[in-house]
Amino acid sequence: MQQDGLIHELQNGNQRAFERIYELYSESVYGIIFSIVNDQDIAEEILQDVFLKIWNNASSYNSSKGRFFTWILNIARNASIDQLRSKRHKNSQKNLTADNFVDILESKSNFSAQADAIGIQKYIDVLKPVCKKLIDLLFFKGFTQKETAEELDMPLGTVKTRNRACINSLRNMLAE
Repeated sequence: MQQDGLIHELQNGNQRAFERIYELYSESVYGIIFSIVNDQDIAEEILQDVFLKIWNNASSYNSSKGRFFTWILNIARNASIDQLRSKRHKNSQKNLTADNFVDILESKSNFSAQADAIGIQKYIDVLKPVCKKLIDLLFFKGFTQKETAEELDMPLGTVKTRNRACINSLRNMLAE
């Protein structure tokens, strides 16, 4: 079954189509979630939540607004960031050992692998270094614009303006 037909079947409530979509996308989606939360148990829980949201909200997907995989990744990214910002997660992080911080720093620096996993590495490679850093912090690490401004030691307005310019650069490359 072609992807468009599969998506249509999902939107009509076909359970087999949902199972097939899970088979096709769960591994990639899990990788993105894990790269944000860096915890296997939490990543698995979020993965299940993401696919539940996909099932419940399939009718809201509109192919004219973007690719299906991009829609799924946005759901996964948002769910992961929501988890990181939750009070429960913040409380659980208070007791981390120094060993955990080394793992977090090492895994969060793997920007290239994350970008390659979703197929945009060739576009990111030609961006300016500041754009690479902004995209890494804002989209792959889940930083807020304020946190990004603090991390890069630049004004919040500058982060917003440069982010917009970087996204427009990516958009223009994809349109070519």
